[in-house]
Amino acid sequence: MSQPHHHAPDHEDHSQHDHSQQAGPLADASVRVARLSDAPAVGFVQAVVFREAYAAVLAPEVTEQFQPQPFASAWRATLQGAASGDGVLLVACAGEQVVGFAAVGASSDPDAGDETAELLVLGVHPDARRQGHGSRLLHAVVDTARARGRSVLTAWPLASAEEVRAFLAAAGLAPDGAHRDRVVGPEGETVTEVRLTASVQDPTDDRAVEESQ
Repeated sequence: MSQPHHHAPDHEDHSQHDHSQQAGPLADASVRVARLSDAPAVGFVQAVVFREAYAAVLAPEVTEQFQPQPFASAWRATLQGAASGDGVLLVACAGEQVVGFAAVGASSDPDAGDETAELLVLGVHPDARRQGHGSRLLHAVVDTARARGRSVLTAWPLASAEEVRAFLAAAGLAPDGAHRDRVVGPEGETVTEVRLTASVQDPTDDRAVEESQ
């Protein structure tokens, strides 16, 4: 499963995705495998999360191109199986509403072995944070990796994303010295990412992912 990237902006009305009306911080919170019908909600959350995450490192005219519809279209194609591989898209829900998402798949890093899974993307809508959704997603990512025989989990957060890196570090992922520059803008704009790695081999070790969000 490859992480969808942004395309041209759209002007779709997303009023149906109202994240201001949460029933409560723990109201029917759950994580499940995404369905095809979840693609629009995942695209909406990803656009919000990416605009926020990249605001400090990209120009406003670039972050404005992170729009829901292209993300949703990419996830729809992935969920239909066109680019899934062994990847899995997971969604965090408050009741029936999708408030977060994560994708995990085989690592494409040239130095990665068959035992390595990669956290391709993880995001929680700002209005739904500090309610445990991130930790539940990360637990599900680890469980998914283990179920596919992976014993190592990697992630590539932005070097500038201190909160994300702190969250992943609290869950046991540590820098392994690798870094890369990734093109994220239409004019070749790049951002620096650092790789974090953790062993997830022991399914009985509850310390592999700690409740930290």
